[in-house]
Amino acid sequence: RGGELQRVFAAADRLRRETCGDEVTYVVTRNIQYTNVCYFRCGFCAFSKGKLARNLRGAPYLVPREEIVRRTREAWERGATEVCLQGGIHPAFTGHYYADVVRALKAAVPGIHVHAFSALEVWQGAATLGLGLEEYLAHLRDLGLGSLPGTAAEVLDDEVRRIICPDKVTTAQWLRVHDAAHRVGLRSNVTLMFGHADTPRSWARHLLRAREQQERSGGFTEFVPLPFVPMEAPMYAKGMARRGPTFRETLLVHAVGRLALHPWITSIQASWVKLGPEGTREALRAGVNDLGGTLMNESISRSAGSEHGQELPPERMEELIRSAGRRPRQRTTLYGEPSEERVRASFGAPPLAEPLNPPVREAGLVAPPRLVRPGLAGARAS
Repeated sequence: RGGELQRVFAAADRLRRETCGDEVTYVVTRNIQYTNVCYFRCGFCAFSKGKLARNLRGAPYLVPREEIVRRTREAWERGATEVCLQGGIHPAFTGHYYADVVRALKAAVPGIHVHAFSALEVWQGAATLGLGLEEYLAHLRDLGLGSLPGTAAEVLDDEVRRIICPDKVTTAQWLRVHDAAHRVGLRSNVTLMFGHADTPRSWARHLLRAREQQERSGGFTEFVPLPFVPMEAPMYAKGMARRGPTFRETLLVHAVGRLALHPWITSIQASWVKLGPEGTREALRAGVNDLGGTLMNESISRSAGSEHGQELPPERMEELIRSAGRRPRQRTTLYGEPSEERVRASFGAPPLAEPLNPPVREAGLVAPPRLVRPGLAGARAS
């Protein structure tokens, strides 16, 4: 009801002000999705070129390592402090692939923070090398991995995961990866993708599990709600999901996240690429204190049908924040202060060169006879 909603939003906004003040933070980053080839069968994903998505937009590609390095150098020249790396799980990938990418990036751009690899990528990488999670994550850390994104969480409720991503990591497996990351000194965040085959009960379970994990390990930097974008999603095309959350639900998830996770997770992030400018302004009145990254490139939401752009440079980011009556501040991935040199370089940055996404067939990769499938359908290994 309207009055009750406004009381929830007001309570979340009041708690945000008491906890974070009126600052709204953001990080200058570049997203690099290095391949859209994936052998997992997530029904919500319009980005991957696996069996469920062959007929959707875009051709299968694999970005060469030298192109990943070039994009990272370009991001650094444009003031970035972070590069965010994620992609599909190519059937020929092993844990060496992820390690080699981190090694190459840190050799080329030592100052960049590498925020990379979902829990699924980590699980698959460790399994292909026969390593434990902590051992593999410590190896990546020693090579220069700085933190993990909270993607692949989707909804931490296996009743929903059986529908939307049955062969992906389970709730327990996702939590194990992030617990292991926190144990070896890597921070991460926790996301929630909502508005598909889930319910408010699912969201509550997700928030409680995130809070319990944070009480144990303390390594989550922020909570990031991600409204489901349905237009190109396979499960929406098949009538297995609704048309994303209502805007009221979207604001409620941000607000309730602020209230439910306090004092364990104090940064609540809104995804401007999913909400758009007006939606972002409203979220800033419902408990949100952070707007995530400037992105530079973004493929996953765009593949699903989002139309809010690929980059929000610092000039526009700060204009958006001020238009909501708040005070902008650039941050690093782990909420430190970027150097004055980084901040200066980020304003008035030159246009990006056209990114190179070569067809995957040119990579010459060969898949092994048996693939890692960690999730609820893992017994049916390929």
